[in-house]
Amino acid sequence: MIGIGYRHHWAEWIDTDPKEVGCLEITAEHFYDHGLERLAALASRYPVFVHGLGLSLGTPGPLDPEALERFAEVVHVTNPSWISEHVAFTRTAEVDLGHLNPIAPTKESLAVLSDHAVELAARCKRPLIVENITSHLRLEGEFTETEFLNRLCEQADCGLLLDVTNLYINSMNHGFDPVGWLYELEPSKIVQLHVVGFGIRDGVWHDDHAAPIQEELLDLVRAVIEYAPVKAVIVERDANFPQAEEMASELEKLGSVIGGN
Repeated sequence: MIGIGYRHHWAEWIDTDPKEVGCLEITAEHFYDHGLERLAALASRYPVFVHGLGLSLGTPGPLDPEALERFAEVVHVTNPSWISEHVAFTRTAEVDLGHLNPIAPTKESLAVLSDHAVELAARCKRPLIVENITSHLRLEGEFTETEFLNRLCEQADCGLLLDVTNLYINSMNHGFDPVGWLYELEPSKIVQLHVVGFGIRDGVWHDDHAAPIQEELLDLVRAVIEYAPVKAVIVERDANFPQAEEMASELEKLGSVIGGN
């Protein structure tokens, strides 16, 4: 399946049931304060997945109970095939940092993430997949990043949401082969992909979520599809929204790359 991350900008277009949109990803936090009826309507017409930004699975200590309950409410309304969060932390015990921060690939971090992943999946009664993030820092630990992800998936019985754009950006900023990195992952764990165009400023690659998908990313998507049994590909666009016709064309191009949706 090929789809998009639901944004209010796309609401009228999505209501026309465009043939290019085969599924939707819902960002849970966008609906914490309103819109549950809208979610129910969308879920009645599309396969949906629920994506989280702020549960902070990498923060030691208990998950925030209020955030967990609100996330679970969105899951209950949408009845998604699976749920997802990031291999990251967004808060300390005292401060909400407001953005995704990298986790050192250590045994201690693995235990924290694994326990929280198991708790989240159990609370929502849905399979969980976890997403790789971009980082300008490469943190060291007992494991490589791919070893850490493989162990996390095995220990927490979860899958991977492989963000192809994040992988490509990290490979360019830190100087490694993204396909070689991919081949170090357990392919059966790769369930879903994210992709969107990147930005470059002062020689540094950024995940702006604001550009069409570049050819380099399409090549990497193709490599992942050939390697792993991916079930869904979601285009994440959060700025510089194109007209519906342009977005439909981009989804069609992506479909031709991976063999249709």
